[in-house]
Amino acid sequence: MALESKPKSDFDKYYFYQESVQSPDNDVLFLRKAYKEANNGNDPTVLREDFCGTFAICCEWTQLDSSFKAIGIDLDEEPINYGKENYLTQLNESQQSRIEIIKQNVLSPEVPNADVIVAVNFSYFIFKERQKLIDYFKNCKKSLNENGIFVMDCFGGSQCMEENEEETEHDDFSYFWDQDSFDPVTNDAKFYIHFQIDGQPKQERVFSYDWRMWSIPELKDCLQEAGFTDTKVYWEGTDEDGEGDGVFEIVEKGEECEAWVAYLVSS
Repeated sequence: MALESKPKSDFDKYYFYQESVQSPDNDVLFLRKAYKEANNGNDPTVLREDFCGTFAICCEWTQLDSSFKAIGIDLDEEPINYGKENYLTQLNESQQSRIEIIKQNVLSPEVPNADVIVAVNFSYFIFKERQKLIDYFKNCKKSLNENGIFVMDCFGGSQCMEENEEETEHDDFSYFWDQDSFDPVTNDAKFYIHFQIDGQPKQERVFSYDWRMWSIPELKDCLQEAGFTDTKVYWEGTDEDGEGDGVFEIVEKGEECEAWVAYLVSS
């Protein structure tokens, strides 16, 4: 059962983010599929969602099976509290009891172990230094249970290396993904998310991101240096209009796209 999403105020930024950016119900199906493909059809049990924010993935995970447990880690209390008030309350008592939310740095040596560790929404792009990124990957490798997998998404393409703003219209609002700047010397990039409710002024820079754009070859090299021995690339397919279809399959070679999204699954 997908989490019900309704605005909790006149302008509920996490509601609009969920409606525009996230698909936690689909995410958990992919995570389960990726683990089973890596482990001859065996199911995982414990999921850890790093940079978990409102921890919607954790909530969806516990609904998949009565034995599934989830751990969310984040440093920001605001989205954590939002998740507790708006998503956790939609679960039954058993499901709630199988979720643990920890305010902690993902680089901490004290992070809990899991069968599946996931870092999505490109959150690890905050690590701009190569060694810092490798340190994070090492921490993930160290805290994986036997046969565990580490999953992260990434994106790129020529469109991500120039200033542009893309609008996506929804039923009663518009979502804007704004690439404000890109530095080809450092691969530093700044992005903003804007929203506009129909008939109302545009809400500027509701979410801001200051990232380094990491390429797939760079990430694979860093993962290998961190101790992962196998990394598979799951590439998103395209529909008849040339848009992403939300279906990710293992590939050896990608497509030349203005913008692409992929998952890396490492073990």
